Amino acid sequence: MNVVMVGPFGLRPRGTMGVRALPMARALAHRGHTVTVLLPPWQNPDDSGRCWEDGGVAVENISLPPGVPGLFHLLTAFRLTLRTLALRPDVVVLFKPKAYSGLTHWLLSLLPRGRRPRLVVDTDDWEGAGGWNDLAPYTPAQRRFFAWQEHWGLTHADAVIVASRTLESLLWALGAPPAQVFYVPNGVGYRELDAQSAGLKNGEQQGSDIRHPVILLYTRFFEFPAARVIDVFDYVRGNIPDVRLLVVGSGLSGEEEELFRLAAQSGLTVGHNTVGTDARFAHDIVYCGLVPAEALPDYFARADVAIYPFDDTLVNRAKCAVKLRDLLAAGVPVVAEAVGQNREMIRHTETGWLVEPGDVPMFGDAVVQLLGDEQLRMRLAEAAIRDMRERFGWERLVGIVERALGCGGDYDD
Repeated sequence: MNVVMVGPFGLRPRGTMGVRALPMARALAHRGHTVTVLLPPWQNPDDSGRCWEDGGVAVENISLPPGVPGLFHLLTAFRLTLRTLALRPDVVVLFKPKAYSGLTHWLLSLLPRGRRPRLVVDTDDWEGAGGWNDLAPYTPAQRRFFAWQEHWGLTHADAVIVASRTLESLLWALGAPPAQVFYVPNGVGYRELDAQSAGLKNGEQQGSDIRHPVILLYTRFFEFPAARVIDVFDYVRGNIPDVRLLVVGSGLSGEEEELFRLAAQSGLTVGHNTVGTDARFAHDIVYCGLVPAEALPDYFARADVAIYPFDDTLVNRAKCAVKLRDLLAAGVPVVAEAVGQNREMIRHTETGWLVEPGDVPMFGDAVVQLLGDEQLRMRLAEAAIRDMRERFGWERLVGIVERALGCGGDYDD
């Protein structure tokens, strides 16, 4: 089968196409399908017109049109549509029912049904009210347009692939037939699992230079208030005074600055450093910012326990957290708030620890318990790696994708 995957943006800096579409495409290519990932790299124009091969997948960045206001958007959508048709696909998978991929979906739908390919929408977030429309700095006109695109796109596709159970329920509420909705969470490849978990059993790589228990916060910050992190950390410090907090990641709009401000109010010291240059964790909190994906195992290896705070909101319920997936796949023992997909990704007390959202004492007690029990941490880590391989490996999930594409698949739901 010839499959074209259309994205709303390039492979960077945003994650959907890199962490969801491309691994899905590689898994399909491994099954013998011809797959092209077609991208409009408007956020990284240096990729304009660039093409390469990745794991048997052809990656094409369309040449961006001149940056004429208004006209740029239409020309970008037309170029995506024309290139899609030129590839003569059997199926087109449109990632996110909004922006350029949403416009491409609309243009393709204008073709007579007998002359157009099968159109499948993949959605991994809720975009409308209560979702990204409330988080991103869109204009009122953009919010109205994206909400319309989402509703139209999800209800005018031959099939929809969803990354979470909440999105699945929202699709049913919009009237989508259950037989046309396919639940496919964010998965991992076996090679990715092997690379992430190699040597990451708790304590193996921490080294003799680390003299403190270490809690890892691997985050984008927008899923929770910074105050909760400080509250949980203070609670744990009341039981384990020499504990340290390692923070990897940055906020959408500088939310990490609020964490630093609250830390100072609590009398905590913050070191802006990398693990390599502050391996002894001289500060209460070590902030590392964004780090390359290939370097993450080194940071994960420094952690005894990871925390994953997560407010009970619609946008959080609808997403399938890639960072939580990364932690579990790497064998880092995790304490997470029991919201949305977190409840599906973690088997409580077996592969990680779930706590009620907003309950700081419950959260802190769980962290203290894990920090004080190395055998429990090792058991959780080993079980998490195994569970990610068995339930969330792309080699298994690709069968569901094939069913959505209309070519069978050997997955038994």
